[in-house]
Amino acid sequence: MTGHLPIHLDEARARGWSELDVIFVSGDAYIDHPAFGVPLLARWLEAHGFRVGIISQPDWRSKEPFMALGRPRLFFAVSAGAMDSMVAHYTPARKLRHDDAYTPGNRHGARPNRATIIYTSRLKEAYRDVPVVIGGIEASLRRFAHYDYWENKVRRSILFDAKADLLIYGMGELPLQEVARRMAGGESLAQIRSVRGTCRVGLESEDGLLSGPSNSGTGGNVPIPSFDDVASDKKQFADAFLLAFREQNPFSARTVIQQHGDRLLVCNPPSLPLNQADMDRIYSLPFEKSPHPSYHEPIPAWDQIKNSVTSHRGCFGGCAFCAITMHQGKLIQSRSEASIIAEVDALARQSWFRGSISDIGGPTANMYGLACKHPEAMRLCRRGSCIFPAICAHLETADKRAVSLLQQVRNRQGVKHAAVSSGVRYDLMERQPGYFRELVGHHVGGLLKIAPEHLGEHVTALMRKPGRKPFERFLARFREESARLGKRQHIVPYLMSGHPGCSVADMLELALALKKLGMTVEQVQDFTPTPGTLSTCMYYTGVDPETGKAVHVPAGDREKGLQKALVLWHQPGERNKVLEALREVGREDAAVMLGVSNSMPGQPHTASRKAKKTR
Repeated sequence: MTGHLPIHLDEARARGWSELDVIFVSGDAYIDHPAFGVPLLARWLEAHGFRVGIISQPDWRSKEPFMALGRPRLFFAVSAGAMDSMVAHYTPARKLRHDDAYTPGNRHGARPNRATIIYTSRLKEAYRDVPVVIGGIEASLRRFAHYDYWENKVRRSILFDAKADLLIYGMGELPLQEVARRMAGGESLAQIRSVRGTCRVGLESEDGLLSGPSNSGTGGNVPIPSFDDVASDKKQFADAFLLAFREQNPFSARTVIQQHGDRLLVCNPPSLPLNQADMDRIYSLPFEKSPHPSYHEPIPAWDQIKNSVTSHRGCFGGCAFCAITMHQGKLIQSRSEASIIAEVDALARQSWFRGSISDIGGPTANMYGLACKHPEAMRLCRRGSCIFPAICAHLETADKRAVSLLQQVRNRQGVKHAAVSSGVRYDLMERQPGYFRELVGHHVGGLLKIAPEHLGEHVTALMRKPGRKPFERFLARFREESARLGKRQHIVPYLMSGHPGCSVADMLELALALKKLGMTVEQVQDFTPTPGTLSTCMYYTGVDPETGKAVHVPAGDREKGLQKALVLWHQPGERNKVLEALREVGREDAAVMLGVSNSMPGQPHTASRKAKKTR
């Protein structure tokens, strides 16, 4: 069936539905596009015979907006949206944002803080006896006891705080389908206890839950330090994080148990990856590829993705600060070339399409079609990254399939240009010469965005990023190839300040390295400790949980401001902070290297005049 899914009862009745089976509640506006999790899952359930509706951005101040589609036959499915609601609302400095790209008119305030908890509370108020299943990135990354940056404390699993009946984490198609199928068959949620990709509440009295792993190291359960322990002891927090972190391979993961008072969080192993046929089926579902017609204002997130095409899921990079490891996972799940080309052709037929595809990719574009070439090793692997600290010998890195895809896309009728803007791993591309030539020759729209994040070796090691030498090699190759082709193209590096292990001196060295490479940047991302990441564990505990070594944590606003200013040294508004940072690390001499005055406000300008004469 085509047309948008119903958002109120009149639209449901127009389809001949007197009631719905599953009702989704989302913190985002309803854009019927596979780039958004809730519409994708709703279409997936619809394709399996369920009657589905969506309540988007309901006013949480009363229960009535949550009753717009009536009582579902099976359950409510709740998501805060494409972003954690606290990340959506606050800057890294904990200042309130004034916009929201997932809301019509880009307006802030269409969803509450801790949206998953608030939405579930309102649903329980409206329909106390209807089960609520929570999911999405907010629930997924908060499934264990976690550090919350905005309250500066350890919070319980969101399953307990929301008082939901079940939590689905990661990519939700298979677990959500199984839960819906079994409930439709007459089972209650209390009977559905072992579905992969789900977390539930258990009791200490349940046999075997706290028995620990089997002697073979596979199967059984893995008890991790309790909520009370991790809330009072940072070492136990780090231990708990690492134990859970190592249970992300769906082929070898065990059930993770964490005690919360007299109850248990029971986190089943991750859902198995989708095969190519299922990936193709998902992206061929009858999405309208547009916002619901009830909206009359532009939605920035829609403008950003409407000309993009997703080629795959997953990322085996394992960056310490990235949510993908604990949410989407490292296993690459690729669509077939035929499926992607069919979507490109459909996009080219849209009346608003003007010939430019904004992105062909996934979390990391040049991982399309790649996989472990040793299935047995893959099933037992507990590495967080396939390419850090070195590329695994079992990883297939051939680029033939990705090159073929890009060539086909750019040669389709109606396509004038197809960009790759979802990011690439330049260290991996050293083994992909064909992809490099195709990318630089045809898929850069003047600027190529890549993410070294930093160039200091000990900082990038903590980030699980490749470091300075691979970046410099890629930059040189990119400039040489662009010159050979006669193209004026440039690299835009994404950089991060304030990451655990990074000092003011480290940011100065980064600024000097960029200056030497002839690069300036206009934006720097200040590290935000988001739940469920390795970097956040380091931020809270002050140690690298994998080595036990202490790391410097730039926790104060002053130091964070100095770090960020150093990389923005060329901006006049940052001059005073740059000079302050140089004085703090005893490197006033670097003012000449950066081309800024090394005199502080209110002091004689002798040093500046001397530097000018020297130049």
